[in-house]
Amino acid sequence: MAEPQKRNTERTRRAVLDAAMHAILDRGTRVTIAEIAESAGVSKSGLIHHFGNRDQLFVAVVKDMSEQLREAVVAELDLSENHPGKMLRAYVRALCKGGADAAAARDFAAAANWNGLSAIPAIAALLEEYDAWWSEQLAADGLSAERIQIVRRATEGVVAAVLQGGEDESSIAAARRLLLELATEGSFSQPL
Repeated sequence: MAEPQKRNTERTRRAVLDAAMHAILDRGTRVTIAEIAESAGVSKSGLIHHFGNRDQLFVAVVKDMSEQLREAVVAELDLSENHPGKMLRAYVRALCKGGADAAAARDFAAAANWNGLSAIPAIAALLEEYDAWWSEQLAADGLSAERIQIVRRATEGVVAAVLQGGEDESSIAAARRLLLELATEGSFSQPL
């Protein structure tokens, strides 16, 4: 009998996290618990039961989106690539995928732009921790720090442009090709 309750709890939690993420992307931290609850199809007290308060919900959203980004990048990791930069190329592929396939990865990459979230101390600490984790993962992959920085930040710039409506599928594909080339050591005559 406990199994159906667990599934309901998980389904409710997922609905709230998804509703909160979309609301935060649309309205920033101006969004209210009541608006998120309504969008998720739960009561305000039900939302508070699952997450405690608004800041705890926002922290849970950032953690959830981080996990989704990691999963998206790992899904793009090609272990058969036998040269430095595997993780960086997976990062590029995950974030510069066309269409809806990259939605979760793009949403998290936009977290730094989520209005006001980084003003919440717990989220600022999480974002700093996640940035350090990605920096460590990418650095362990064998490319120069300069190349990693250029490719990583350019990839995130493409994401920002996509979220602002400034890129179409062909420009995303072109950026992806160039960024993948830049993420491959020896692809240019001048070292980065």
